[in-house]
Amino acid sequence: MTAKARTAEKAGAANVVLLTLASGQFLMALDSSVMNVSIATVAEDVGTTVSGIQGAITAYTLVMAMLMICGGKVGALIGRKRAFLIGCVVYGCGSLTTALAPNLTVLMIGWSFLEGVGAALIMPAIVALVASNFAVERRPAAYGLVAAAGAVAIAVGPLIGGLATTFFSWRWVFAGEVLVVAGILVLARRVADAPPDRRPHIDVAGAVMSALGIGLFVYAVLRTSEWGWFRPKAGGPSWFHLSPVVWLMFAAVLLLWLFLRWEERLVTRGTEPLVDPGFLGNRQLTGGLTMFFFQYLVQMGVFFVVPLYLSVALGLSALRTGVLILPLSVTLLAAAVGIPRVLPQASPRRVVKFGVLAMFAGALVLLAVLDEDSTEAVVVVPLLLIGLGMGALASQLGAVTVSAVPDEQSAEVGGVQNTVTNLGASIGTALAGSILIAALTASFLATIEQSPAIPAEVKAQAGVSLAAGAPFLSDEQLGTALEEAGVETDAVQAALDANTAARIDGLRAALAVLALAALTALFFTQRIPTTQPGARSP
Repeated sequence: MTAKARTAEKAGAANVVLLTLASGQFLMALDSSVMNVSIATVAEDVGTTVSGIQGAITAYTLVMAMLMICGGKVGALIGRKRAFLIGCVVYGCGSLTTALAPNLTVLMIGWSFLEGVGAALIMPAIVALVASNFAVERRPAAYGLVAAAGAVAIAVGPLIGGLATTFFSWRWVFAGEVLVVAGILVLARRVADAPPDRRPHIDVAGAVMSALGIGLFVYAVLRTSEWGWFRPKAGGPSWFHLSPVVWLMFAAVLLLWLFLRWEERLVTRGTEPLVDPGFLGNRQLTGGLTMFFFQYLVQMGVFFVVPLYLSVALGLSALRTGVLILPLSVTLLAAAVGIPRVLPQASPRRVVKFGVLAMFAGALVLLAVLDEDSTEAVVVVPLLLIGLGMGALASQLGAVTVSAVPDEQSAEVGGVQNTVTNLGASIGTALAGSILIAALTASFLATIEQSPAIPAEVKAQAGVSLAAGAPFLSDEQLGTALEEAGVETDAVQAALDANTAARIDGLRAALAVLALAALTALFFTQRIPTTQPGARSP
């Protein structure tokens, strides 16, 4: 075999490895968005409510967040490739169970528990396997493509879900995941393992404290829309005159503080910790993790706000909504793959700054052009900019975090990294939702209070109802509800006008917070290195 042929064979094998790992990342991310446009259909099919399906999605996020760090340690214990393969099998069993689920209980076993456990094994292993299968100088491109696969999955998830639900059944999505898992297991033969050079110690106490602390925090964030951040919502629980969210966050922070003190104690004793406390003093690592947090906070906030605007405010179908989000995927993939290829030695700090500014500009442009007369076309340019920014970040951050530590700690970093991204995603969705609803409620109540067409009893009833949490209603939904309540035509029209204006006010408020979060991220870019990992290697 000639040298040229051997080189081509190696390149082909590397591409297969990259395809395998990127497919795994795509699959893990897909579940966080694919059913967002089909929740009502799924709920009806398994005999539950929309809240029940939202609970299943919440439980999936919780399981991942709680077990991600432990999943990275398991990979170090049994080998990253074995953890990846076992995780795929568990995830595939969960997808099959979900596809066949006759009721909510079985659905939660498959989707929330089995798929969550599988993801907790797979995602840290992917980070470690990229490090073990690609040379230092090729890792930025490899991490960029893998990260882009996950972000693209979130972007095209609504389109896939809309297509399957419209023309087939939502169950086909999970059945298709089983086939993808089978393909990954076949291709994984080409993936080189990253076997541990020693048998690591499992810190059980640390694992319990970290899982409970992270789980409580994520759970609290995810309940803010129903319970409120600080003041209890009407009809919701109240603990000592405050929302339970406050107390759960206090408990979570205390547990995480105790976890860090426990890890430091283990290091002092000479015992291996679950997570090296030295990570907190690693400027490059904490910089990369902070940027991951802000990226996913803004990203998931946008994926919450934009589909709401398209599907509810404009009344577009799930399929059309998914199509309109595709421009984001195009620029995201172009930046994630193109930047490492065209500018392989570009300064990571400069690229990350550019990405943050692009995301900020996209949110700001959408905030500026959004009004009551806007059409679907207003989202195209902002989504192109946001996708460009997300792709720029994806092209650098994976390599930044992993190159900050020795290769043997890559799986451990993978667990922490994925925990941070889940936390950012949860807070982004909850923050955007809470701000949107708060602004919508205030705007709607202020408008109807000033309207002489709306009777006083309707205003009073609206105030009581909205205090418990305003729904983001389309004009058709609100009009139907008011007519069924016997409200006169003039009052109905006045309420519809108020609802239209309030929706836009809520969307603008949420976008303003997301833009502010992107701007805040700029203050942390100084922790990102100025040279690529390959250039820093001797």
